[in-house]
Amino acid sequence: MDPEIIERIVLSFPVLLLAFCVHEFMHAWVALKQGDDTAYMLGRVTLDPRAHIDPIGSILFPLVGALTGAPLIGWAKPTPTNPRKYRNYKRGDILVSLAGVAGNLGLAVLFTLLHVVAMLIARGTGPTPFLVTADNLFVTGVLVNIMLIFFNLLPVPPLDGSHVLYHLLPVNLAHAYRQLFPYGMFILYILLLMKALQPMGKLAEDVAYLFLSVGRLVA
Repeated sequence: MDPEIIERIVLSFPVLLLAFCVHEFMHAWVALKQGDDTAYMLGRVTLDPRAHIDPIGSILFPLVGALTGAPLIGWAKPTPTNPRKYRNYKRGDILVSLAGVAGNLGLAVLFTLLHVVAMLIARGTGPTPFLVTADNLFVTGVLVNIMLIFFNLLPVPPLDGSHVLYHLLPVNLAHAYRQLFPYGMFILYILLLMKALQPMGKLAEDVAYLFLSVGRLVA
């Protein structure tokens, strides 16, 4: 196997694991704040990976991406919610849907700050092997979380963007759009196999490097 692919996998999977856990934790926590305790009662308001990791979406799908050069994206177990419990159905569903990407945005900012710290330390100690590896992990953390933001905002069921779009559409279009929901996973696999997500990956890379560039200016 190509050493670059091995390095990509080794650096990306710990970051993906954290990103998935934070993403689903945020869904569950915001749902609880909106009045729905379904996820809370099922033990999903936690950062414990065992509660969130999905073998296909969290391992197989990203692995295929790593091996094919596609964006390193995926998903965890969907957070169970009961929108009827939200104090305001439409507002609650939108907020819960966007909570996951908000968590990934927070991680992207955190990894950018860690990248800045690593650069500042390197100025004093020099680029030691440990520091270089750690910084590569931080850079990967920014890239992976920005990619997950773009991916989850795609209007393809069951991704978060589909819930937001559903509420923004007129009633007749929303009803027609809802008919696509059972076929969302099939659509995602087709998009991946056709490499149709690569332009999104390039855009996510550009935004990630914008984050990193701002961090370097600060440092």
